[in-house]
Amino acid sequence: MGYHFPLMITLTERALTAISKLAGERAQPGQLLRLSIKSGGCSGMEYAMEFAEPAETDELREQDGMRYLVDGKSLKLLDGSEIDFDDGLTGKGFEIRNPNAQSTCGCGRSFA
Repeated sequence: MGYHFPLMITLTERALTAISKLAGERAQPGQLLRLSIKSGGCSGMEYAMEFAEPAETDELREQDGMRYLVDGKSLKLLDGSEIDFDDGLTGKGFEIRNPNAQSTCGCGRSFA
């Protein structure tokens, strides 16, 4: 029996700051950010981020004091991903760099 490494998602400092700000503006009491992958988009699957109350299928994660949820079915597809936030002149908002994506579309919100 080998050692089981926990699946990993990394939020950059810019992403943590943006999530904290958005939570203060949009989240209701008891809600956390949920990361998930849904069918759709121009490449077959798309990333989803929403503020929601924890569900039985969610896994609770924490980084640098920021608690967030990951949909259990999406966790393996997000393993190794880095989530950043770009608010510069040509910024796209949240950017997910996913090593499991074989291809991505031009908008960066959809992958295969």
